Amino acid sequence: MKRLIQSKWFKIPYNIALYSFAGYGVVLVGIYFALKLRLTDDKGLVDNNNRYFQEMHDKYNQNFKVDSASLVKYRNEILQRINLVNEYYPKNARTILDAWAQSKSEKIAFQMLAAVDLKLKDNKSYQRRLREILSKNNNQNMAKGGNAFEWMNFIEWSYFKEAVAKDKKYIDSAAAACGVEPRMIVACLVGEQVRLFNSRRERFKDLVAPLKTLALETNMSFGVTGIKEQTARNIENYLQDPSSPFYCGAKYEHLLDYDSTRNYNNAHNDTLSLRVKRLVQYKDHYYSYLYAGIFIRQIATQWQKAGYPIDDRPEILASIFNLGYNKSKPKKYPSVGGSNFMIRDKEYTFGGVAYDFYYSGELLEEFPYLSEKISK
Repeated sequence: MKRLIQSKWFKIPYNIALYSFAGYGVVLVGIYFALKLRLTDDKGLVDNNNRYFQEMHDKYNQNFKVDSASLVKYRNEILQRINLVNEYYPKNARTILDAWAQSKSEKIAFQMLAAVDLKLKDNKSYQRRLREILSKNNNQNMAKGGNAFEWMNFIEWSYFKEAVAKDKKYIDSAAAACGVEPRMIVACLVGEQVRLFNSRRERFKDLVAPLKTLALETNMSFGVTGIKEQTARNIENYLQDPSSPFYCGAKYEHLLDYDSTRNYNNAHNDTLSLRVKRLVQYKDHYYSYLYAGIFIRQIATQWQKAGYPIDDRPEILASIFNLGYNKSKPKKYPSVGGSNFMIRDKEYTFGGVAYDFYYSGELLEEFPYLSEKISK
């Protein structure tokens, strides 16, 4: 028996069986712990159209209201789009029409149409005709008393105007102190605030709109005019540096002197420098406008000294305001630009938006055109 056990004919099958049972045991133990630790749970995938779903949710959320003024417009658009769907998928068109009739909800109809649009996103013919419908309706709205400056037709613009009107006393005071036309300062404010219509649209509608106040930046750019801390430091330094091309004269040297007796602390700025604390104020935006106005004056001074005056070029001054001192290079033919951003589905530049506002005549009563843009 001993000889049999020690023979290879016994050892090989025995070892195979032994290691097989051991391996099976390891597998069972592994499965047990995998189940215990939920390692076998389906992690799930993010749908490729997740962004589209979120956009549709944001567009047709609880804030989507159908007032009497827009009811006819919405119904005409829905009917046109249902007719378009009918040419490709009559069954879906009938279902949408029935659901609309049953629910009496334009919101439901739009959401159902959006779902069909997604399924037909690769159908070039359908998408082309859908764009034609949407473009035609938009142009008709513009022709019926809308603003030629398209981005001013959105509800956010009306909220913004009310908020700016509330700040008139601070804007006028800052403008008088630095000798810059108030409307010029507002043009830079517009560029800074309007780009929030898209990037923070829900925050704008939920927080800014009800209070009719301006969005207060508290991240890398500060105050309602979005002044960076380094820019604010440069503005202060150039005020008192006669050797700088941005030096505006002794008259303005002490505009930004600090008042040690005043407390600028609030819940949003208690960890920030005193310089920034002045910019981050809830209701008193005076320093936001003063820093912006001084920056405009300093840039205009630089270009005047170089022989290329731009006092009457709000779009150029706003572009440089957005880009910073290092981009201010006086020349005969300067370019309008700055950061680009989307308002709904159209792209704009900071300087372009400032130009639109300045020459639109909007807020004319509060901020009229002055013959002297920057005082001598």
